[in-house]
Amino acid sequence: MKFYTESEIRGLLSRVRENEETARKFFEVEASVLSILDFEGFFHKLLSAIMNTFSVGYVWVTLVDTGRAIRIIKAYAASAIPENQLKIIDRHAFSLVVPECDRPVLGNTDLGRFAALVPEGLRKSFNSIAVVPISLDGETAGSLNFADISAERFSPDSDTSLLEQLGLVVSICLSNVAAHEEIKALAFQDPLTGLLNRRAMERALSREMGRARRYEGRLSVVFIDLDDFKKVNDTLGHDNGDELLTYAAAIMRRMVRQTDLVSRFAGDEFVIILPETSPQEAEHLIHRMQEYFKAHPLTLAGTPVPVFFSYGIASMDMAEAEDPAGILKKADELLYKNKREKKASRQ
Repeated sequence: MKFYTESEIRGLLSRVRENEETARKFFEVEASVLSILDFEGFFHKLLSAIMNTFSVGYVWVTLVDTGRAIRIIKAYAASAIPENQLKIIDRHAFSLVVPECDRPVLGNTDLGRFAALVPEGLRKSFNSIAVVPISLDGETAGSLNFADISAERFSPDSDTSLLEQLGLVVSICLSNVAAHEEIKALAFQDPLTGLLNRRAMERALSREMGRARRYEGRLSVVFIDLDDFKKVNDTLGHDNGDELLTYAAAIMRRMVRQTDLVSRFAGDEFVIILPETSPQEAEHLIHRMQEYFKAHPLTLAGTPVPVFFSYGIASMDMAEAEDPAGILKKADELLYKNKREKKASRQ
């Protein structure tokens, strides 16, 4: 029978208390996971909970740019993510820092090798870092990252079991959030074209106008209406009409920047939101679209069908564009002015 010394007993009791405290902290984090169903909560709530619960100086996420999570974020949640909590990285560059996708990487020397993982807003002084791989759909999606002033906090010889458990918890949360965001997106997406629907566009426009005012930026809105679309439906049928709408939507989306938003307003009407864009720049974009459609007609039922459209461009500089409803109304008025002018020129 083994007898323990008083020192050994104190050590055992200390480890038991540490284990109990760790279990309590994990329970707090896991409870947060159950309540998080969107990327805004994932970054604001979960990362804050981890940072506060485990008293870590900095916590952020790095995601590879080809993964499902980043595709969903870019499509539906880009504006909700703080710059200092997310870094997007090329998969090859990520693999150079994290060669083993299932093992945390710890470091307290030569920290420059981790620079590719760190958001610009977090380029602060820290002396140790832990990079914990997280997964989605059975493949590495990126990493949960910790950094601390203490060089000993994440020294390479530290036990990584706690970090691995946190990585698993965050991976589960990421999977839940991605699934929920995709389901939620269906309520804001036009089922035919895949563009934002009117409801989503109006919310996005309100957000972008608020941002432009806050940072004294520019914003233009383009209202587009396809010319003679009813004739396509009447002569070639609604299926071909739907194909024409889908084609037009795809080209518009392809020709705008990643920061721009294309939506289907109703029927054959579209709205494009162009942040940091003057009316002159918007006009240039629209002319390029018209030239493309003119050079690339869509073949429907064996017949080349050119895509022509009328448009109106409004910007926040206009007196009538004080709110989303005002800027849309002004763009719509200019659209119908364009239609009348085209009709008059044909007479």
